[in-house]
Amino acid sequence: MSGLAVRAAAAVRSPEGRAPEDRPAALDYFRDLLTPFGEKPDEELLNRGAHVQHRDLVDLLVADEGVGRSRPELLVVTHALPDVVPFTAVAPHMTDRLGGRAANFAIAQQGLAAPFTALRIASAYHRAGRAAEVVIAVLEQTTLPTPFPLVQDTPLIDSAAALVLGAGDGEGAGGGEGAAAGTDAEDGLRFVRAHSAASAAEALGADALGRDLGEDGTLLVLGPWVTGDVPESSAVHRVAPGSYCTSLWLELADHWQEWRESHRRIVLCDTDPRSGRSHVALFARGEG
Repeated sequence: MSGLAVRAAAAVRSPEGRAPEDRPAALDYFRDLLTPFGEKPDEELLNRGAHVQHRDLVDLLVADEGVGRSRPELLVVTHALPDVVPFTAVAPHMTDRLGGRAANFAIAQQGLAAPFTALRIASAYHRAGRAAEVVIAVLEQTTLPTPFPLVQDTPLIDSAAALVLGAGDGEGAGGGEGAAAGTDAEDGLRFVRAHSAASAAEALGADALGRDLGEDGTLLVLGPWVTGDVPESSAVHRVAPGSYCTSLWLELADHWQEWRESHRRIVLCDTDPRSGRSHVALFARGEG
């Protein structure tokens, strides 16, 4: 096994919301959810929301040619904020749209760490011979029943990203425009490792990563929540505000092909504003 490499990716930003007639069901659900705790939903806040459901985001991701043509053995949905209403099991729904044969589950309750966890799980499945192709989806919707400063004060947009990861030898996934069909092991943008630490400086300085950052050919991609000093890098790309869990993955979905051509290593780093913990993922061209 030579590792998982990015084969296709898709990004969705600020999709059209649902019609107002779909909203009473959400309001009834939140009343039932909050009343036992002495709370009630903020109807004005709910009415202002777009009510973009996780299922809507997944359907838009699957509509992308590169993602829609994938047939994964493993599919992982990740999110930091909850769905508007959890009436659809989204991981099985997305699996059904992509051939119906993938082991599937969702990762939540981890803040923006969830996609990093998904990458480690995907890599373990691949090393064990249990998944030659993997899809990871990162979902973020912003309609909530009560005020949540992270959403309202930033402000956040509804967004989603998906990565199709396949064997690094160029076999397996054959996507459309967004796919790297025919990419060989030397040219693939392969996931190498992911880890976390108490700060961005500590996470980026771990192991040999700190030395690598100063070398030509390394691009450091910093999420919008990284503050404070970080190790110097030969090239830095800063992600604009407007997203929480999806920030790095929207940028990777948009730019992975050009970054693969221009850089030997891509280092993604963001700091969860709620926990203060920082997370790093390393992708490299032609490295296992």
